[in-house]
Amino acid sequence: MLKDITIGQFFPGESSIHRLDPRIKIIITLIFIVIIFFVKSFIGYAMILAYMSLAVFLSGVPVRYMLRGLKPLLFIILLTFFINIFFTSGENIIFKFWFLTLTQEGLLQGIFMGLRLIFLVAGTSLLTLTTSPIALTDGIEHLLKPLKVIRFPVHELAMMMTIALRFIPTLLEETDKIMKAQMARGADFESGNLFQRAKALVPLLVPLFISAFRRADELAMAMESRCYRGGENRTRMKTLKTAARDYAALAVTLLLVLGILLNSYL
Repeated sequence: MLKDITIGQFFPGESSIHRLDPRIKIIITLIFIVIIFFVKSFIGYAMILAYMSLAVFLSGVPVRYMLRGLKPLLFIILLTFFINIFFTSGENIIFKFWFLTLTQEGLLQGIFMGLRLIFLVAGTSLLTLTTSPIALTDGIEHLLKPLKVIRFPVHELAMMMTIALRFIPTLLEETDKIMKAQMARGADFESGNLFQRAKALVPLLVPLFISAFRRADELAMAMESRCYRGGENRTRMKTLKTAARDYAALAVTLLLVLGILLNSYL
């Protein structure tokens, strides 16, 4: 289950999505996250689906790989769905049992919230899958560059965000190895109810924290041995440049925004 999480992983490729300017991809992702909260109908979600399908097709990332990233979040998606369908009030009652009331409005709200979570995870995963950690760091740093006027540590913040994102799959892989090692020694992580399973995961925390601190120390030593001193007087081998494909991707995204706003408010 842990190895199915795709957030933070990079899928190498030379597709048109991979070659987009990371600054444009970050801006597009932020626009996508915001605009998805304005969708209020199935037509709007059909637009989102068409947009995501086009992006995944152009990226070259296998659809099965994208769907695999949703598997660890299936419980959260289903929990959100059922909470909304049974606890959203409405006038058109479908059925009522004890304290549970299912309404047409609640059913639509549950479906919309489930779809919203799916598209949010898929959209953010596509950003990290098609952008290398170095390019992501440069993109974040360029976008935050105006904050340097107030002496904000832009480069250090961008580096920390990228390292944290990059180490998500590493820590998940380490957790999987520790679980298998403890299972080989007789530990049981699969039987019992939800609380018993959560309690069984507590012994994983100590070795996981030790491993995380060890990796952080190794990374710090590696950066110091290469004379890393932050962003001051730092040059780049590859400078970020926008091209026609970047403006085309941004234009398609703005068309999506316009279509969703027209569908939701007109």
